[in-house]
Amino acid sequence: MILALAAVGGLVVGSFLNVVVHRVPRNQSLIRPASHCPACAAPIRFRHNVPVVSWVALGGRCADCRVRIPVRYPLVELATAALFVAITARFGVSWALPAYLYLAAIAVPLALIDLDVQRLPNKIVLPSYAIGAALLALTTDWTAAARAIAAMTVLYGGYWLMAVLYPGGMGFGDVKLAGLLGLFLGWLGWSSVWIGTFTGFLLGGTVGIALLVTRRATGKTAIPFGPAMLAGGLLAVFAAAPLANWYFSVLYPAG
Repeated sequence: MILALAAVGGLVVGSFLNVVVHRVPRNQSLIRPASHCPACAAPIRFRHNVPVVSWVALGGRCADCRVRIPVRYPLVELATAALFVAITARFGVSWALPAYLYLAAIAVPLALIDLDVQRLPNKIVLPSYAIGAALLALTTDWTAAARAIAAMTVLYGGYWLMAVLYPGGMGFGDVKLAGLLGLFLGWLGWSSVWIGTFTGFLLGGTVGIALLVTRRATGKTAIPFGPAMLAGGLLAVFAAAPLANWYFSVLYPAG
């Protein structure tokens, strides 16, 4: 029952995140005007605003002008629902659950916006420091809270240094995101911090090499790093311990 509620909540939140992804980079209000077709500006009727179902029922087209609605819209809703179910299964009904549901919710638009416009908006990242800290404080685990603050400081400082020394390879949006991920991963433990950070670099490097090999990018092409950081952080939330054991076995094989 709890997982089913998480799935429904994820679909609803995912529908809102589509608005965030579209409007935040354009500095538009998230409230007004009401949801409408970008092509013909016709308001979206309430019955056409049901996550996933409406897209399928309309055949992926606007009910008024019949312009195609990108398949990314229902995929975002489904991905958010899947993340909410996974997070709920991971933490159960606990005081930590709201904090990590929030992390999952902001990870989706941040990754997509970074892919679209190569920017991690301050409007999402900066308030999330206060919101994340407040939600984690609900757990009243002050040892974990102190570790979270320390990890936030370490990752922010480390990424800031990299951005200063190598400005072409690291943006200050990545720096601010690193501190935020440090807050959430630090609460879980130092292994989550290191695994999340290392996995982010591993994923980012792998994608970069793949793009170079397939000639879809050159050495001067700016490649968004935020999605890799977020993916690494979420992987650490779910699997820090087994990933740490695997990394260790690769570095120090038995026998």
